[in-house]
Amino acid sequence: MGVFSYSDEYTSPVPPARLFQALIVDSHNLIPKLMPVAVKSIDIIEGDGGVGSIRQINFNEGNQVKCIKNRIDELDPENFSYKYSLIEGDGVMDKLEKITYEVKFETTPDGGSKNKMTSTYYTKGDFALTEEEIKEGKDKALGMYKVVEGYLLQNPDAYA
Repeated sequence: MGVFSYSDEYTSPVPPARLFQALIVDSHNLIPKLMPVAVKSIDIIEGDGGVGSIRQINFNEGNQVKCIKNRIDELDPENFSYKYSLIEGDGVMDKLEKITYEVKFETTPDGGSKNKMTSTYYTKGDFALTEEEIKEGKDKALGMYKVVEGYLLQNPDAYA
């Protein structure tokens, strides 16, 4: 098994508390509303939404992946940090044992946020990820992030 980690940072004019609430805590309600073409639903299939819970993300027809399952490993609303693992997924898990994501939102001096994400890929056998596969995953995550950020900027009272 190989282990590969990649980190990214993004800045946003949106405060960390609002981003954390929208992107992490209430994503199962918000994401399907904001991205209905891609995401059919996000269901909590085990647990209460806290640590140890399993969430299933169901994608609409026409997407490469039908569904994926995430396990919430850490959830710290006071420090705006979150860790979860992708544990199941069509067309993903044939090459990977799992993927873990660590997300941290920090306040910036201007009242916005600096958002750090580390993705760790645990591959099966001697499989190695290509730069293109990594970029595709980053682009999807950033796309969702930007949609939620745009929604929060247009709706200043949402998640305030």
